[in-house]
Amino acid sequence: MKYKNIIFDFGNVIGKFKGDYILGKFASTPEDYDILADAIFKNWVALDAGTIDYDQNAEDTIAGLPDHLKDTARDFFENWFQYVDPLPETWKFIKELKARGVPIYLLSNASTRFAERALEDHPILKEFDGIVFSAPLKMAKPGHDIYYHLFNKFNLLPRECFFIDDTVENVIASKELGMESILFTGDIDAVKRAIEF
Repeated sequence: MKYKNIIFDFGNVIGKFKGDYILGKFASTPEDYDILADAIFKNWVALDAGTIDYDQNAEDTIAGLPDHLKDTARDFFENWFQYVDPLPETWKFIKELKARGVPIYLLSNASTRFAERALEDHPILKEFDGIVFSAPLKMAKPGHDIYYHLFNKFNLLPRECFFIDDTVENVIASKELGMESILFTGDIDAVKRAIEF
């Protein structure tokens, strides 16, 4: 294999994260969906970056909604995690890597609440040699500091690592730091070809 370590993003690489799909599990009408989407996703980037508190943001968001949507929004903030469905081909690939003894790491933007629940909700993460979530560190991709944190914490050399992410900016940042990367579209075979697996 061409690389010593494989680094995974989480959303849309290991688990399916589609905001419209997830919110659709909670909103009962298109009108309610639009109101909830505007309110709930407004601060999502800040939640991932850890610059605002998850619970306080939830309460502030709920307070600003019409009364008939307050319970729906509360339900969303407490339970949206269960609709991040596994991507089976990636889970299979992770197990194949581990069977060969390849070290694997996670580098993912995620809120503090997701980070707290991740190992429980997604048992595949127990296979990983190291996990870095953004919000607890108050840094996020594509900022270079979180990549450096990963390298330093686990003593990794960028040139020995290969990164799989579904966002163009994160792939570009990875390459700027000397870590080869692929923009993931769901094609595990393309990843395998890139790393000569």
